[in-house]
Amino acid sequence: MRLSDAIARVVVAGAWAGAWAGAVAVPAFAQTTGTPNPPLVIQSVEGRDVFEFYCATCHGRDGTGGGPVAPALAVAPPDLTRLARRRRGAFPRAWVEAFVTHAAAAATPAHGSRDMPVWGPVFRGLDPSDTRAAIRIANVVKYVESLQMK
Repeated sequence: MRLSDAIARVVVAGAWAGAWAGAVAVPAFAQTTGTPNPPLVIQSVEGRDVFEFYCATCHGRDGTGGGPVAPALAVAPPDLTRLARRRRGAFPRAWVEAFVTHAAAAATPAHGSRDMPVWGPVFRGLDPSDTRAAIRIANVVKYVESLQMK
């Protein structure tokens, strides 16, 4: 499924749910409970902010792989703080960027199949600025580099 198809399905589902909810008699003064849905795109392009918003749910805020949804995943998220250590101290910047953007050889089941890529296309699809999407990707890669164990 193409990203545009997936976004279209979400929009149609949201419109249908809104129409259904409008058909149910709910008093105008009814109190809603729960927290509102978070935005899909954050304004900040800072690496730490991007990581915490999009990556920390799986990889944990510290990058060690212990995010709150990690136990529910079929494949455990890797410890991103040890990427350079596993490569004799050299941070694999291009390799990490390939994972973030879901480039050809970097496909991994946890990040979706090649038919359903995740972060690079999502950043580009949710933000009308290709430049901002590229900056987000570069900054999150730099942030992951900053997390490396010494």
